[in-house]
Amino acid sequence: MALTDLYSNVHLLVRWLHVIAGIVWIGHLYFFNFVNVPLQGALDDQAKKAVNPRLLPRALWWFRWGAMITFLAGVTLLLVKYTVGDLWFDADGKMSHRAMWILFGGLLGTIMWFNVWFVIWPAQKQILGWMKNGQSPPEMPVLAKRALLFSRINTYLSGPMLFGMIAPNNYGSLNSVTLLVAIVVGVGTVYCLIKSSPNVGHIT
Repeated sequence: MALTDLYSNVHLLVRWLHVIAGIVWIGHLYFFNFVNVPLQGALDDQAKKAVNPRLLPRALWWFRWGAMITFLAGVTLLLVKYTVGDLWFDADGKMSHRAMWILFGGLLGTIMWFNVWFVIWPAQKQILGWMKNGQSPPEMPVLAKRALLFSRINTYLSGPMLFGMIAPNNYGSLNSVTLLVAIVVGVGTVYCLIKSSPNVGHIT
């Protein structure tokens, strides 16, 4: 029988929105870092002028708004879920491990959201404007490197961030060892994915 109380239904809807927006956001983050960066290195200037004005504005739109909706839905979940019941603290009155995992993942997600909206997107917006007007000023490579750096930072943060999102319902315990393992495994996996990406035109 379906639940009829408003809280349960709104909670499910917001959680679904958080997850699907997160898929859009992280999917585009991985597309940029695992696919687009190697592709850009293989394109000549003429090909970039033909491809990028069609590809990048659309991809960046989904990327930044996926980040925004993920962030807003996550904040809503945090406020709604953790103000109903006593999920912040355990029976001993200490902060629960579940809450610590969520706050860990939420902190990393907030840093990533900030990087998207206040570093990566402003840089890319300026670059797209120059491209649209056929310009290539000296500061363009500097902005491109800044956007790539913070995109790489977000990619590495995404590994441990996802541990923080799934651990509360599937693991629970958080201490210095489990936190270190989450960081090392998360960052290490992303590093291996970046390094193992095949060169454009050399996929076997």
